Amino acid sequence: MVPYTHTSPSPSAAPHAADSHDLIRVHGARENNLKNVSVEIPKRRLTVFTGVSGSGKSSLVFGTVAAESQRMINETYSTFVQTLMPTQSRPEVDVLEGLTTAIIVDQQRMGSDPRSTVGTATDANAMLRILFSRLGDPHIGPPSAFSFNTASLRGSASISVEGSGKKAVSADFNRIGGMCTRCEGRGSVSDIDLTQLYDATKSLNEGALTVPGYNMDGWYGRILTGCGFFDPDKPIDAYTDTELDDLLHKEPTKVKVDGINLTYEGLIPKIRKSMLAKDLDALQPHIRAFVERAMTFAVCPECDGTRLSEAARSSRIKGISIADACAMEIRDLARWVRDLDEPGVAPLLAALRQSLDSFVEIGLGYLSLDRPAGTLSGGEAQRVKMIRHLGSALTDVTYIFDEPTVGLHPHDIQRMNSLLLRLRDKGNTVLVVEHRPETIAIADHVIDLGPGAGTAGGTICFEGTLEKLRASGTVTGRHLDDRAALKPTVRKPTGALEIRGATAHNLRDVDVDIPLGILTVVTGVAGAGKSSLIHSSIPAGQGVISIDQSPIRGSRRSNPATYTGLLDPIRKAFAKANGVKPALFSANSEGACPTCGGTGTLYTDLGIMAGVSSPCEDCDGKRFHASVLEHRLGGRDISQVLAMPVTEAEEFFATGAARIPAAHKILRRLIDVGLGYITLGQPLITLSGGERQRLKLATRMHDSGGVYVLDEPTTGLHLADIEQLLGLLDRLVDSGKSVIVIEHHQAVMAHADWIIDLGPGAGHDGGRIVFEGTPADLVATPTTLTGRHLAQYING
Repeated sequence: MVPYTHTSPSPSAAPHAADSHDLIRVHGARENNLKNVSVEIPKRRLTVFTGVSGSGKSSLVFGTVAAESQRMINETYSTFVQTLMPTQSRPEVDVLEGLTTAIIVDQQRMGSDPRSTVGTATDANAMLRILFSRLGDPHIGPPSAFSFNTASLRGSASISVEGSGKKAVSADFNRIGGMCTRCEGRGSVSDIDLTQLYDATKSLNEGALTVPGYNMDGWYGRILTGCGFFDPDKPIDAYTDTELDDLLHKEPTKVKVDGINLTYEGLIPKIRKSMLAKDLDALQPHIRAFVERAMTFAVCPECDGTRLSEAARSSRIKGISIADACAMEIRDLARWVRDLDEPGVAPLLAALRQSLDSFVEIGLGYLSLDRPAGTLSGGEAQRVKMIRHLGSALTDVTYIFDEPTVGLHPHDIQRMNSLLLRLRDKGNTVLVVEHRPETIAIADHVIDLGPGAGTAGGTICFEGTLEKLRASGTVTGRHLDDRAALKPTVRKPTGALEIRGATAHNLRDVDVDIPLGILTVVTGVAGAGKSSLIHSSIPAGQGVISIDQSPIRGSRRSNPATYTGLLDPIRKAFAKANGVKPALFSANSEGACPTCGGTGTLYTDLGIMAGVSSPCEDCDGKRFHASVLEHRLGGRDISQVLAMPVTEAEEFFATGAARIPAAHKILRRLIDVGLGYITLGQPLITLSGGERQRLKLATRMHDSGGVYVLDEPTTGLHLADIEQLLGLLDRLVDSGKSVIVIEHHQAVMAHADWIIDLGPGAGHDGGRIVFEGTPADLVATPTTLTGRHLAQYING
């Protein structure tokens, strides 16, 4: 046998054909607003996609490249498996070549299930459970004994065995889980505030019940009156213990009322079934408000919020239980794990250290593994997802990021950039949709879309390097080096909002006066305590309007026109012009297409998997009955109006036969907040966090509140749109409002009248006020991280 010897190809040898596939080629992309786009994306490089909001970046990257990659991967599975998976339609594109497996790391919030934590969303919790099952003293069982998602189970069975003689064999089984039996692994227990159910000073006939729909005129009232368990004319505070128990807790009992056999059930089990057991977002607004008032949540007294059984908490390693370990800040936990020297589990410890160090590297060392995943911001959720891929053995895949700098202080953006470069250097293709110049600066290749938004966008304006982008003359190129200057004069406060002894989360007994009547910016590194200080100390209500990026409650039917109240004057105008009822012009009422029920799509729910939707063939996705579309206003039918971008609709409703002043006023507000490119009928669930926040701001700009609290309003804004946002904030202040902004963007800091900087670090290294004063003072003596980065920004 001839031994194998490796020979390297000679330098003069021709390149291998397999090495020539170094581009992702897109030809004729027409998804959403893309106008027959053709572009070549280099593989194994970092490509940043830029352009104003709504220019088509996401349509190209997510709607075309990522969607087709995932669709083709699904087709490699067996037919049986494909029937269990969501069916994905092919994107509107002529040719796609050179695709690789796409991994999307987006800003979608993680599940809000209380049993889903930072630890369970990564491998860290699983590795900790194995570690404690091996080293914990006393030994209580396998890794499942430390899992709050696994309940203990005991049982026995008897099996009849046929043989020479029939005999029964009994078998016992025992599964040890770590779930707390009281809270079932949730860490909190819920209860009902009885004061929200009834007014104890009144009798039932006087209207004591305050539960929506439970009045004495309905069936439940007739049952209460005729059941005979208590006197409906006696005040509830005069009830005996038995009577009160019958009113609130009685099990279903057959009763006869007016000769009719009925079932009486106590008030609490009744509303648990009819209201509390349902999805909160699916309830009607007045019922949802009642549920939010009536339900109270408290830390589980049995497990003290750890979600774990007493046995799981009793096993320790060097005095630390798994509950203690999960409650530590991850950077502290990483140090504790690094100090463990156990040769028997050395590979496990190495993997756990690598996972925990990834959290610290990515700027999330201030989190703890028991932090509920649903409480993470969009940016934090995206970075947690990144951790899964940093240690991955996969190479030559396409990683796609959606604004990875969201929620990051300029100091933290440098860390994020290094991680993106690490993924690229492993031989992967990295595609990033981004607005921040700090991340655009590290790109190997830049693709700029535009020139405008919506119908004014959808074309490739530039391809090339960062240096060529600066000289290109595109909107992005012109604004890339924009620097907001410090204001020559700042406003004087008209008062102060005093906060004393704030201790929420990592705040350390903070005392601060937030000036009123001016633009105040609260800043600091991620995890410094900004949101804890503002949202915990300045709750919404009583003149405070808090506008954050949380999802807008609604269904697939909700859109900007319905959310802002814009559709009401439009429907009335259509009805008046055509002499018909306004209800005809609602896709949620009489005008709905009977096939799809007014949704425009036929939706198939696949349970635990992603649902499948396809356009309704009868209405072609227009949502309305064909007869409704015969009615017109200003030459347009209602579906054409809902398909208009805000800027076009603002012109349409300004003059002529379609002039509607009430609608025009709402549309002007949407343009003021930078949402001129979205369409009136665009589903709300497709909006980004920043777009949702600006939509909320547009609807509440003329509310009576005196204090506006905004949480990172620059999210998703192009450099060219920042100036418009600053003008909007100025108009709010000049109209007599106090504006408090939690923000990382240096342009907003420079434009502030007053800055409150928290830090100096994150987690237990933060929670203190490290600077209060004007932006000029902060730049003059840049002793904090924020000061140094702002000074660098101002000075170019």
